[in-house]
Order: sequence, then C-alpha cells, then structure tokens
Amino acid sequence: MSGAHARQGWGRGGGTGSPGTETPYAGHDFGAGGGFPDAPPRPAGPPAGYGAPVGYGASAGYGTSDAYGEAASFDRAADFDRAADFDRAADFDRAADFDRAAGFDRSFPAPDGSDPFDRSDLFTPGPSNAPPAAGRPSLAKAFAFVRGKASGGGESAADGSSAAPKGDLATEITASLVVFLVALPLCIGVAVASGVPAELGIISGVIGGLVVGMARGSTLQVSGPAAGLAALVSETVLEHGVAMLGVIVFFSGLLQIVLGLVRFGRFFQAISLAVVQGMLAGIGLPLMFSQAYPAADAKAPGTPIENMAGIPGLLADTFSDPQTMIAAGLGIATVVLSFLWKKAPAPVDKIPAALVAVGVGIAIAALPGVEVKTLQVGDLLTAVDVPGAGQFAGLADAGVITAILTFTVIASAESLFTAAAVDRMHDGPRTRYNPELIAQGAGNTVAGLLGALPVTAVVARSSANVQAGAKTRLSRTLHGLWLLAFALLLPQVLALIPISVLAGVLIHSGWKLFAPAEFPKMWKQDRGEFAVMTLTTLVIVATALLEGVLFGLAAGIALAAVRMSQTVIRQHVEDDTAKVVMAGNATFLRLPQVIEALEAAAESGKPRIRLDLTGVTHLDHACRSQVEEFTAQRRGKGLRVELLMPGPAKPQSTEEAAAQPAEPATDRRPAGSTTAGRLPRRPTSAPGRPARHRSETFPEPPRAHADAPAAAPGPTAEWFYLDTRPMPEDFVERYAQEYAPGYAQN
Repeated sequence: MSGAHARQGWGRGGGTGSPGTETPYAGHDFGAGGGFPDAPPRPAGPPAGYGAPVGYGASAGYGTSDAYGEAASFDRAADFDRAADFDRAADFDRAADFDRAAGFDRSFPAPDGSDPFDRSDLFTPGPSNAPPAAGRPSLAKAFAFVRGKASGGGESAADGSSAAPKGDLATEITASLVVFLVALPLCIGVAVASGVPAELGIISGVIGGLVVGMARGSTLQVSGPAAGLAALVSETVLEHGVAMLGVIVFFSGLLQIVLGLVRFGRFFQAISLAVVQGMLAGIGLPLMFSQAYPAADAKAPGTPIENMAGIPGLLADTFSDPQTMIAAGLGIATVVLSFLWKKAPAPVDKIPAALVAVGVGIAIAALPGVEVKTLQVGDLLTAVDVPGAGQFAGLADAGVITAILTFTVIASAESLFTAAAVDRMHDGPRTRYNPELIAQGAGNTVAGLLGALPVTAVVARSSANVQAGAKTRLSRTLHGLWLLAFALLLPQVLALIPISVLAGVLIHSGWKLFAPAEFPKMWKQDRGEFAVMTLTTLVIVATALLEGVLFGLAAGIALAAVRMSQTVIRQHVEDDTAKVVMAGNATFLRLPQVIEALEAAAESGKPRIRLDLTGVTHLDHACRSQVEEFTAQRRGKGLRVELLMPGPAKPQSTEEAAAQPAEPATDRRPAGSTTAGRLPRRPTSAPGRPARHRSETFPEPPRAHADAPAAAPGPTAEWFYLDTRPMPEDFVERYAQEYAPGYAQN
C-alpha cells in the first residue's frame, strides 16, 4: 500500500485544510455514512508533533465518501505484486499498515535518528493542487525504499534493485568446502543407485554448482543429483537404456524453462501437503529396500515389490558369506553413524557424517583379508555421452514422452518444495520460484546434452550450506568447482570407496524422505489428509511415481470438493407454508440431500412452499436445474411456490410480499437487493485476495444511487503521498485524548 492514493473524503493533507495540516486518521473517510452521523468540524490544528504531510494524495473535502479506496488505489496489491515480482509482498503489506500511517508522530524518530517522514528523495515537489503527473513520486524508488526498510536493510538504488547480501569471502569459501564434502558421497551414491557410472553423478554435481549455482532464483539452495530421483532414473535406464537418459533429461530441462517463462513456478505451491509428503514417502520407502542389496554386495531384483519380497533371501545369503557380512556391517555402521553423528561434540559434529563413514569404510576395506566391492571409476571426460540422432529419434516412443513428463513434474516439484524448506532455514532473500525453475531447467538442459543424471535441489546440501554461514551464491558455485577439480585430479581416491558405505548413505536419505513420524502426526491433525497421504505412498510403491502422484492429486481434489460442498438444509412447516432453507455450497455431490428435502416439502400437503436459497454461496448447474424443475412441476399442479434464488432479487408481487413473514433487519437478503433495511455491501478488497487491512473490513458507505459509478477526484483535489510506516503502539490512546473530545462535543 504505497503510492498516490485518490480518495473522496476527509483524508490526510486534503479537504479544506492547508497543505501543511494533517487529519488524524488517513485510512478512513469521516463523511456521511462513513463512520459518523455528520461530518464533524475539523480541529483547529494538528496535535503537537504533527507536521506537514509527507507527500501528495487526493481529497475532495467533507463530502460523502464514495468508497474505501475503490477508485485508483494501490490497495489492490495484486497488480503491484505482479508488476514488481515481490516474493515477499505479504510481509511488505503487513509491515506497511496503510490505515494507521497518518497517525505516526514525528516525535517517534527512526532507529537511526533520522526523520521517519522524510521522503524528499522519493519525489519532486509540485504545487499542492497539481494533478498527480506534476509531482508524483517515483514509484520505483518508493517501492524500492519500502522494500529495503521492510526487510531491515537500508535504501536501495533508484532503479528499485535491492542490495544483495554481502558475505565474507572466507566464510563463503569455507561453506563451499563443507557443501563439497557433503555432496561428493551423495553424487556417487545416487549414480550407483541409479544404475549409471559414478562419473555421471559427479558431472551432474558439477552442473548443479557451476550452472544452477550461478543463476538467479535462490541464493542458498544447492542443486545436484538427488536420491529422490534415483528409483525413477533406475527404472528409466532399465527400460530405455543409459543412452536415452540424456535425451529425456534434455527435454525435461527445456520444459522446465518454458514453465518458468510462463510463470508456472507458483503453481507447485498449490499442491496439497498430504500429496507432497505421500510422494516423498513413496520415493523413500522403495529407495531403502533397493539399497539394502548393495549394502550387502548383492544386486536388487528389480521393482519395489520384488525388492521387498526378496529381503528374507538376502538375509540368508548375507549370513552365509563372511565377506558379505563385512560389507553389510559397513552399510549398517554407516546408517547408525548417520543417525547418531549429530550428537557428537563440537567441533567434530561439523564434519559431514557421510564423509566420516566413507573414510572409515576406506580404512576397513584396505585391511588385509577384507574383500568388499569398491567403486569402479573411469575417466570423467570419457563418461560424457552426447546424445546423437539415433537417441533423438527415440522421441517417437510414447514411453519416452511419458518419462520426459514424469522427470519434469517430479524434478520441478522436488526443487520448489526444497526451496520452501530452505527459505525457512534462514532470514536472507527468499526464493523467486519462476527464476529458480528456469535455473533448474538450464541445469537439466546442460546435463542432458552431456548424458548425465537429472539435477534438482537437495535438502542435505542446502542445509549444510546454510549452517556453514553462507550468504551468497558464491558458496554453492564453488562447491561445483571443487567437485570438478577432485574428479579430474584425484579419481583414484574414488576407487577406494566401498559400495556398501554409499548404499548406507542412501538408506539414511531414504529414511528421511519416508519420514514415518509424519504419518501419526497427520492422523492426529486430519484423517482425511492422512488417507490421501497414505494412498499416494501405496500407489507409488505398487505402480510408479507419476501414476502415484496423479492419483494423490486426484484424491486431494476429491477430498477438497467433498469438504467444500457443505450444504446446510433446514425444513420446517409454518402455518400453511412448507419452508426449505439452504445455505453453503450446493453442488452435485449434495444433490441427494437436496432432492430429499424438496420431496419432503412436497409431501407435507401444504398449499404453499417457500424455497429460500439466498444463503447459498455456490449453486452448480445440477442443483439449480433440480430446484427449477421442482418449482415448475409444483406450480403446474396448482401449488404456490416461492423461490428465492441467490443473486439479484426479482420483483415480488404485492400479494407475495404480504404473504412473506416479517424478518428482522439483520436477516440476510438476496444479494443486490435495494429494499430498505438491507445490509451494507461486503467489504471492498482487491479481486482474488482477502482483505488484509482494517479499511478493507469496514462496510462500504451507501451511495446516493446504488448503481452510480465511483466519482473521480475533482479539479481542486489535493494530491499527497501516503506514508506506509506502522503507527506507534500508543497511537490509539493519544488519538482518543486529542481527537475524541472534538467528536463527542459535536
């Protein structure tokens, strides 16, 4: 709520006073019907401490208030949000309490000692009665100033760009090394779990740092190959081969870029939390069972169901071979260490648990007599496999198209869900979802061209980056550089890592994705959402990831539809009239109850039936048709049927009006009715968003004519600039002391 605000009423800096005076309450109109019976006399002067208005606005005296900010108002912040692309517009709106800004006394200086009302740098002064173009503030500078102040920073530049957080170079480098140590075993482990060479996992990690890390969108989120996609990649490789993986990832990246350009990133925030948690659990559970086999130096049978069914045989084989028992012991020790390492004393706990497990595993594997499987690593550049014409010809396969869509949806959802989680870890710049989606798409496009694994944001690396004190994108970019240098200069070290240790790291990641504690929590909070969450998980495990997610979305929408379709139906007989009163949302899901109520009214035997649907907020076609057909049938049989539908009221005959029982003035009447005693219209607010300010929750004053359009400010209107700072805590008390007596005397 910033910028020039046109208003007819008694506003700050307007009306009959001079430009150097203020009124006590800028957010409201004290005209006829606007809060007081009559316009009170304006106080002789402002209270002590109130000075000149801080800018320009529009006021046309003490006339009838036409609206509470309907005409040419910046209260409609939705347009402002879209134009300025503020990811934190809600916080900005709350910080700038428009209705109380005029009461801020100059005796309350800013924390730095400056005048809180000094906005001389935001606009060029103009004549007091000039139109807005003559001296209107620079909105770009005003928005930039308010955003900087609301976020706790200083003023931003005149072009509206906010200053980026400054991080210490040494801290950024240290954070990048921490992220590198966390990412290295995960990149290798995800590649092994996906059934592709380990070098492809490192290449994807490098792309996540050097390509996605340098792009705008998120500041602290770190991207790379994710365990959540390991099962999906493994299935794709088994079905289409490693060569087709690059094509699938490439076109998934292009789709992500398109989705970001059409501003589709925010859509993923509209997905039910139960579906999200069910999806993550459906990814984590099969991942744990599939990695149980490499943890014992064995090969997984295949599908999640087959992997679960083969666990007893795996245990029997493990105990029959001493070397297999050593490998399984390393895997189990890695899992236990991953859970308990966070309890280690400082500063030892700063070392990533996965790195400690890898070091211990290398040491044990080097002991005499120990023969466990270790990682097979080749040349990094040799592993690059650029797709050719033969691979692109595979796009004619419907299965490849389905894989592309699946990769796009799952990778985008996981990245943006991770972004929301990472934003809660720090108080720095928030993620801009559409640019972040474009950045992820750019990373996957490059990964596809190199034949590598898909890239998505990863919580483990991102949280390590935040906890290491990173403030800028430098740390996540450098971690990709360290991965590249390590793979090129020290590839022989990777060949010493036991595969069972990497499997243990991924089992721990699968457990965190599964998050079993979320199921009883969801059961206590909402059993309907619990059902959606559980069904999503089970369908993913039984079928595939895309089918499970689509099923979960459908279940979530069905649950929301049933809950939103709450219809209250009341039936009673009064004298010679059978009454049916309906309220709520009447949809086809409630059609049986509607038909039952109508039939009960018809069977009452009364000569008059009254159907009152004015309390219905939504009446779909099925219910409307049923009610209208019932009315026509009963009227054809000679019954008197009074039908009150939601929407504009229809004229009633004198006989019908006389037969209608008297109702209190507070009863709800048909929307748009112009009869005497009707309730004021609903509070005015911007389309598509709830009212967020007190001025938007007051009823609109009655107009001279119900259909008269809002009057524009006259040629003598004064323009001023409304300050958006919150008022002091004791404003209400001071206002009552200095102004309330004047109204009481009037």
